[in-house]
Amino acid sequence: MDVLSTQNSGTDKRIQILDATIKRYQYQQDALIEVLHKAQEFGYLENDILLYIAHSLKLPISQVYGVATFYHLFSLTPRGKHTCLVCTGTACYFQGTQTILANIEKETHIRAGETTADGKFSLQTARCLGTCGIAPVVVLDNTVLGSGSPELICERVTTLLTNSDCRPQAPVAAFLEQSLIN
Repeated sequence: MDVLSTQNSGTDKRIQILDATIKRYQYQQDALIEVLHKAQEFGYLENDILLYIAHSLKLPISQVYGVATFYHLFSLTPRGKHTCLVCTGTACYFQGTQTILANIEKETHIRAGETTADGKFSLQTARCLGTCGIAPVVVLDNTVLGSGSPELICERVTTLLTNSDCRPQAPVAAFLEQSLIN
């Protein structure tokens, strides 16, 4: 659905919410991040929503898209029920997050930035989460896992996935446990 060409855009709840947010910020272009943040609450930033925001704030779509893709908290695709965010900053990299990331990618058959076909698990990376003191850092469903070896972090991820009401893929926990043994 193209929000800009839809005659019923006034009845679209998303547009009403965005209009209220844009009005609250008095149509200021420098409120782009706040408006995108509000739009992210709809699940992800669809193309029609990005176009609507660009049009409403009188910004080029390239600028809106650039901001939306720069920050890892914004997503242009639907995310899974469970989200795993792996920090790939320098401190975390040297403490082993590449090993953690590789293990999760191998078992879930997805790469960073993707979601499993069943929509249950998304794997993401971030350049830096600003938590270098507890490297390596992985954030699983808004739970920060850090201050340990890659093996310990994998064990924590395994525990969270095992105790979850909806595991991303049944073999993930077994795979991570197996990687601890080897």
